[in-house]
Amino acid sequence: MKEGLHPNYRKVVFLDTSSEFKFLTGSTLSSEETIEWEDGNTYPLIRVEISSASHPFYTGKQKADKAGGRVDRFKKKYNIK
Repeated sequence: MKEGLHPNYRKVVFLDTSSEFKFLTGSTLSSEETIEWEDGNTYPLIRVEISSASHPFYTGKQKADKAGGRVDRFKKKYNIK
């Protein structure tokens, strides 16, 4: 592989700002902010707004708005009986 062509892959900590959930994973993202992880090492910190800890699909709080098919939704939209 050519030198300097690929981004630097390293371990980083992602922090979900809405639920304060943190996880350590590998990434090519960089950050000036760092955090000390549970193993005593310091890693770059990437803040995200949503993760599996706060996304409605994974938390079970997702609403199903599909009450019928296309015809039912059309009739409801235009108040047709």
